[in-house]
Amino acid sequence: MDRKAILIIVACFALMLFWPALVDRMFPPPPRPAGATNQLGRAVPSPTHGAPEPLAPGAAASAPAVITAPTTAAAGWQPPSGPEELVTFETAEARYVFTSHGGGLKHIELKKYPATVACGRKAAAAERALVALNAGAPVPALTLFGGAALADPAPFRLTQFPQGVRAEKTLSNGLRVVKEFFPGTNYLLTARVRVENAGPAPVELPGAELVVGTATPVNPRDTGQLLGLQWYDGERAQFIDNAWFLNAPAWGCGCVPGTPRAEYRSSGVSNVVWAAAHNQFFVMIAAPRTNAAAVVARKISLPPPSAEERAEDRRVVAEPFGIQTALVYPGAQLPPGAALAWELDVFAGPKEYHTLARLSHNQDLAMRFTTFFGWFARVLLLGMNGLHSLGLSYGLAIIGITVIIKLLFWPLTQASSRSMKRMAALQPQMKEIQEKYKDDPRKMNQKLMEFMKEHKVSPLGGCLPILLQIPVFIGFYQMLQSAIELRGARFLWACDLSQPDTVAVVFGFPINPLPLIMGATQFWQAKLTPVSPGVDPVQQKLMQYLPLLFIVILYNFSAGLALYWTVQNLLSILQMKLIKNLKDPVTQPPAPAKPGRPIGPSRRK
Repeated sequence: MDRKAILIIVACFALMLFWPALVDRMFPPPPRPAGATNQLGRAVPSPTHGAPEPLAPGAAASAPAVITAPTTAAAGWQPPSGPEELVTFETAEARYVFTSHGGGLKHIELKKYPATVACGRKAAAAERALVALNAGAPVPALTLFGGAALADPAPFRLTQFPQGVRAEKTLSNGLRVVKEFFPGTNYLLTARVRVENAGPAPVELPGAELVVGTATPVNPRDTGQLLGLQWYDGERAQFIDNAWFLNAPAWGCGCVPGTPRAEYRSSGVSNVVWAAAHNQFFVMIAAPRTNAAAVVARKISLPPPSAEERAEDRRVVAEPFGIQTALVYPGAQLPPGAALAWELDVFAGPKEYHTLARLSHNQDLAMRFTTFFGWFARVLLLGMNGLHSLGLSYGLAIIGITVIIKLLFWPLTQASSRSMKRMAALQPQMKEIQEKYKDDPRKMNQKLMEFMKEHKVSPLGGCLPILLQIPVFIGFYQMLQSAIELRGARFLWACDLSQPDTVAVVFGFPINPLPLIMGATQFWQAKLTPVSPGVDPVQQKLMQYLPLLFIVILYNFSAGLALYWTVQNLLSILQMKLIKNLKDPVTQPPAPAKPGRPIGPSRRK
């Protein structure tokens, strides 16, 4: 491969690396048109199934509610008129802000987690703001709406008592809606929602939606690719993310747009054990005491950043969005004095595996450790937390896990390196075979296989350790995607191991040192790796420049993942140095016979 070809390859990789910044600069996103609204549009009517638990309001003569056949879903929620009243209730872990518009949770602030992790002079100011779940969402969490029977412009009346907050109002058709919220410990909240018919005539209640919450971005730079909803049917968890709503064709690898979907609705009948709205590190999970009929979710617009915010940081998302999730309940006929009631256990907090594992309905499945690679992710997370409990920082814990993994794979990697070393020693003989049978490729391959079998070597010996480390690498990637422990964890110049280690931004392009160091160590490792015999020289050159592709792929990934891969490369280089100095008896030439009496049968005189 000549110098011109090498320069072309380098230029292509550089173009791939700088392409997002170039596109953002040449084709900035159009401004949002004036008067754009962030309210929900009307939902598409569709049937609901199942029934909530009917409860009498307390009077002995009260008639029970009559559950009707499944009816159409609720129309879109419209915000009440009049001034908004806010009531704040605080616990040791969270600050719950209730609103009279919808009688639900406007947002939940988590006291232990700053909204933005920043470095240097901006760190102190950034850490004053807290992470807020459901922030900026047009519909408060735990809002109940369902067609004309529940539509009323009047706000709720909020009352705070020692154990929690009550929201109540009476509708014009005689229905009385009462909600009681009891915040507890460990980010838990108990919610009771009751609809009573206080009027003299029966009321037909259509299908209703009880909002779990809206998955919103973690910070202004969050593109929302990790937003989504989850729900559990008692056997397995379902995961729906932004890719489902985009509906891009699989063959397009994300580059070809599809027909966007507006709404997700679960299948099944009254099989929703819990439903959740989540972003990368935080989750809101609602577990009803009686299974809900279905889950519905919609992708909605969120308030755009101000002009000042965009001028200060060009990487903020111009058009943020959220994914609103709600439990669906069927319609019911409420005779006078009857009531419908729902009781839910709500978790609103970080994705901490130990915290979620203590809940009673398998809420730890929200960590998405349900696949084959998820098993590795869970083991790696437990191992990292175990090393951190011994006093190591999370950066050193990642290094420690990498060393442990390398030690576990040491015998296999050593055998692979020796096999490659033997292949290199046998390369002259193999080249002779290739030259001898160059006119007959089939026979040449047959003779090469016989030769390698005779000398107990395999061309795949060097690939096996790499293949076995792929599940570990993917598990590490999956674990780092949702490990709240790494958010804000500092190591060297990296202020947040869960995000890229950006130290500067030049012309809109971030400078991330760890992926560059990772690529340099991969170049070093490629130079030390023995070349397999029979490989085309052009392919050898391409393999040497393959680290450029890894730099492009991993450049904007988390610093924790780049740290793991860098340490992995350095340990591999050290292992190759050690194995190179070890003598392999197979590759050593036979020792010459010592002069003396010839070996053979002795003659008797």
